[in-house]
Amino acid sequence: MTPVRPAYGQGSLAEVFPSILATWSVPGAVDLLGLTGQLAGARKVAVLLVDGLGRELLPVAAPVAPVFADALAGRPLAGRGSQLGSLTATFPSTTPTSLTSLGTGAAPGGHGLLGFTVNVPGTGRVLNHIDWYDDPDPLVWQPLTTQFARAAAAGVAVRVVAAGAYVGSGLTRSAWRGGAYRPADDWLSVAEGMLGGLREASSPALVYGYHPDLDAQGHRFGVDSPQWRAAAVEVDQLLTRVLDGLPADAALVVIADHGQLDVPAAQRFDVAAKPALRAGVRVLAGEPRVRYLHTEPGAVADVVAAWQAVLGEAAWVATREEAIADGWFGPVVTSAHTPRIGDVVVVCRDRYAVFATDREPPELARLVAFHGSWTAAEMLVPLLVVPARD
Repeated sequence: MTPVRPAYGQGSLAEVFPSILATWSVPGAVDLLGLTGQLAGARKVAVLLVDGLGRELLPVAAPVAPVFADALAGRPLAGRGSQLGSLTATFPSTTPTSLTSLGTGAAPGGHGLLGFTVNVPGTGRVLNHIDWYDDPDPLVWQPLTTQFARAAAAGVAVRVVAAGAYVGSGLTRSAWRGGAYRPADDWLSVAEGMLGGLREASSPALVYGYHPDLDAQGHRFGVDSPQWRAAAVEVDQLLTRVLDGLPADAALVVIADHGQLDVPAAQRFDVAAKPALRAGVRVLAGEPRVRYLHTEPGAVADVVAAWQAVLGEAAWVATREEAIADGWFGPVVTSAHTPRIGDVVVVCRDRYAVFATDREPPELARLVAFHGSWTAAEMLVPLLVVPARD
């Protein structure tokens, strides 16, 4: 599988909100995606992020999701024209990293949520960005102003519609702070929350909705499993409801944070079963498709050699300095964020993954589908724009 590198500054998730806000002349916002024409006449914009809906998964979902089938065929959606394009996720192609790049308009090296889990520098602690509230302080851990806050400061009405369980979480405060939060715990509540935000707000207005179920079912049961297809049907229902109720002066933008792919049992490595992979590693973080290895003093070269020998063609193995210099995390990684990256970075190729059953929750190894690396299946995400009515 040919690597797809993140298109920072050109066509990644980080450019979505600045491009939308530029259509309303929000100070500092630049339309690097060329959305101005597609959003012409839109006084309000709804953005729906479907977790796990990679661009390459649209044809897989299309047989049970007519909205996707119509978008792929270039047919009008709810009587409006539409344009389907592609963006890249950020690296790693994982939810906390992508959501925070989307929310801040910055590459991961700037905002600091550099993976699903990362080592808290100076400790042996591994921070899970999904299961995190006040320690460390989100406003310190992720110090950048969000695009929601910039929009609100410029007079744009901003609403965030997502599950009630996310209220006040560290990830919510890192990626979404600045918007009025409306809890919504199922697809219909997300649809109604988004439509309510569009109807109730004076223009200009930005309404952001987040729906996690497709990703969750893919992880648990695999891409194109019956459970995944049922989740795709719900996404189609959500989109249909939003499109049917979309005000004439509102546009809809549909995106995702990453895609997914199944990892077969024969292509799974377990650190617990490979002593060579444990030698010299002080802390192991990241996730199965991208691992961060924090080494014992002086052990970097030995750890690189050991992991290259064991994994072979199953992974790229690089030092932190090599990964940063090659732009994996964006043009700049701030000095405060650099130590969160492992001394060694391991990026799985094809459909391989690395587990650590001796130090991570056992349910992780029972999952079927994963993401994080830079295959097209993981990195490419849709950019579907449905314009306002003429």
